[in-house]
Amino acid sequence: MNIIKATKRFLHEEDGVTALEYGLLAAVVAGALVVIAGPALRTFFTNLFDQLNDVLSNAFS
Repeated sequence: MNIIKATKRFLHEEDGVTALEYGLLAAVVAGALVVIAGPALRTFFTNLFDQLNDVLSNAFS
């Protein structure tokens, strides 16, 4: 829970908060999302493109 408290304190702190710090925080969050949701996203897009391929193959045959 210390990470949550530190994050809340960081977001409420106004001294020295710059766009760079918010950018770094956004990069960390985006990286975590990619690591956590990566396999699910890969499966989703694989299925999506397989279905599109099937539709296009059937349309032109």
